[in-house]
Amino acid sequence: MAPAAQSGTLRKEITLFGVFAIALGTTVSGGLFLLPGIAFEKIGPAILLAYLLAGLVALPPLLCMSELATAMPRAGGFYFYVDRAFGPLAGTVAGIGTWLTLTLKTAFALVGSGYYLGLFMDDPPVTLIAAVLAVAFGLLNLMGAGKASWMQSALVIAVLAILAWFIAFGSPEINTTHFEGLWSTSGSAVASMIGVVLISYMGLTKVASVAEEVRNPERNIPKGILLALVAAILIYMAALAIMIGIIPADELSSTYTPAAVAAEYFSGSVGTIVISIAAIASFLAVANAGILSASRYPLAMGRDHIFPSLFRRLGKMGTPAPAIFLTVALVVVEVLLLDPLVIAKYAGTIQLVIFAALCAAVIIMRESRLNSYDPGFRVPFYPWMPLIGIVLSLTAVVLLGWIPVLFTLGMIVIAVMWFHWYAARRSRRYGAIFHVFARLGENRFDPLDVELRGIIKEKGLRAADPFEQIIAHARFIDADQNDDFESLIQKASESLAGETRRGTEHFMDGFHEGTRVGATPVAGGVALPHMRLDGLDRSHLVLVRCREELQIELGSGVPGSHSVIGVHAIFFMASPESDPTQHLRLLASLAGAVEQDGFMDHWLSANGPTEIKHALLRSEYSLTLRIDQDTTTRVWLNQSIAELKLAEGILVALVYRDGQRLIPTGRTVLMENDRVILIGEPEEIMALRSQLQLDSPTGTSPETMS
Repeated sequence: MAPAAQSGTLRKEITLFGVFAIALGTTVSGGLFLLPGIAFEKIGPAILLAYLLAGLVALPPLLCMSELATAMPRAGGFYFYVDRAFGPLAGTVAGIGTWLTLTLKTAFALVGSGYYLGLFMDDPPVTLIAAVLAVAFGLLNLMGAGKASWMQSALVIAVLAILAWFIAFGSPEINTTHFEGLWSTSGSAVASMIGVVLISYMGLTKVASVAEEVRNPERNIPKGILLALVAAILIYMAALAIMIGIIPADELSSTYTPAAVAAEYFSGSVGTIVISIAAIASFLAVANAGILSASRYPLAMGRDHIFPSLFRRLGKMGTPAPAIFLTVALVVVEVLLLDPLVIAKYAGTIQLVIFAALCAAVIIMRESRLNSYDPGFRVPFYPWMPLIGIVLSLTAVVLLGWIPVLFTLGMIVIAVMWFHWYAARRSRRYGAIFHVFARLGENRFDPLDVELRGIIKEKGLRAADPFEQIIAHARFIDADQNDDFESLIQKASESLAGETRRGTEHFMDGFHEGTRVGATPVAGGVALPHMRLDGLDRSHLVLVRCREELQIELGSGVPGSHSVIGVHAIFFMASPESDPTQHLRLLASLAGAVEQDGFMDHWLSANGPTEIKHALLRSEYSLTLRIDQDTTTRVWLNQSIAELKLAEGILVALVYRDGQRLIPTGRTVLMENDRVILIGEPEEIMALRSQLQLDSPTGTSPETMS
């Protein structure tokens, strides 16, 4: 591999439709085009009930997965969540188990594609076809998730179009007498089949594996998964009803290509060709997404030293090349050694056990009370929904039979042995469960909190977070030569007390305590003393500039943590006690703002509060300008804010006039040399820039900034 093959961050290339395509495209495949005949042989038309119940069994774990994925959008999905909840031993079991499950699902799909391709040739080499396809999709995935996701979307669109044709033309041909016995099948037989047909819904879980590569994961992951689940259930019910209602029972129970057989009954050889194209496209979509998602597990475990460091490296295209090679090799072995029903049973059993662990992980993360655990989506009806998921998953495991259960237990034993032989001495992490113990006076694992705070910083602000408003309304203090850190705490606390009508001592105590215990972040010459206080209506900020370097003493109250650091900027932030996660998001965004190239130069050379704040504001969300007779802003001169007729999403946050800070209202009239800070969505800010011609020579002046 090239030098580029290093550990790194994966690119965010997968959109909402990409999430939907990965989830649905890997769900509507073997479960529809291969498994119905196998399942029908066991329980007859009651397969309709088994498929419906399997979807309901999958719902609680999928909701739990959505919560965890929006809190921790990291490659490795289930492994990462279970590891961070229970620790590296449980994470190793979940990681190896989920990786094995995903490769089994991929092998199942590749074998299915071999059967459908075999319809066009005599005596088809099914296993050879499947193995060659596994290698081909491995090569595609080396090119990047964006290209794999694009192909996934194209395949899913083709499959959905053909399935719409299949349902529309097949429905009128249904013979209702074929459904006799639907309700007479024993409940235990139907329940035992749930774990087998559960493989039909496993594709929905693959999104978690690529969560790190999803744009806007807090919105796109839960929405994409739930849309795909609803679509999958509807498609399964409709398509299965057509297969059962058209194909004679003895023929359906003996075929590996049930969709093609049904299409031939109502549309002849043309129908066989059309539906076979859909089946092949669907199986290829599963293989593509299966290798994409499964390969992220060795990557994630390599990052955490559970697997050798080789597997955390990225190739020239920014993809985990060694992890992809290993995954493809395992898929090829499974294709060559296992038959479809065995694959489905083994994959279903492992998946159910991991589903139960996933539901338990949500409970652990919630009960850890970590402020940095900040999911964008929360499981409804907590804790009942996760508890129901645990009970349903484990019950389905018991009903699958003792051979798949023994296989799963064997996998767990091997994973535990691997952990103790290889990973235990390399991994020094604990899970969030130690934070649950902390409530009982036990140990806690603070590095997990640090890691989750890092994830918050990467995810960025949510739409409702008032970052720009807080910057715009912030007080500003220019420190003089006689100021020390103690006097600046006093000044900032008095300013905050004046704004909030809370006692100065509340703020002084909070800032002192955070600095004493080393909880004040300091980086790049900037200190961020922060605190939360009951009764505040919003977050408040005081910006302090120190032209001469100011020494701050940190960690004096914690043995071994004492240090003295020089800074040129201090941001005092106080937030409501009731919203700790928003407080952390705002704090992380402040830290991100000061890490921009050239920030300190702009900070020290800025001429007054307006330019100071401009250095912190995200340019695409804000506009800072001066009302000037000689620029295009003259159209606002002597106009009230209400008369400006700004777009609904644009807010005039602050006006500076003669060095004074004005909180504007609709009646505020803008005057010559006023400096105005506006905030809004990027599209609206861009439209306003265009309206005022701020990028033209006549619209821009040295005092007009954006």
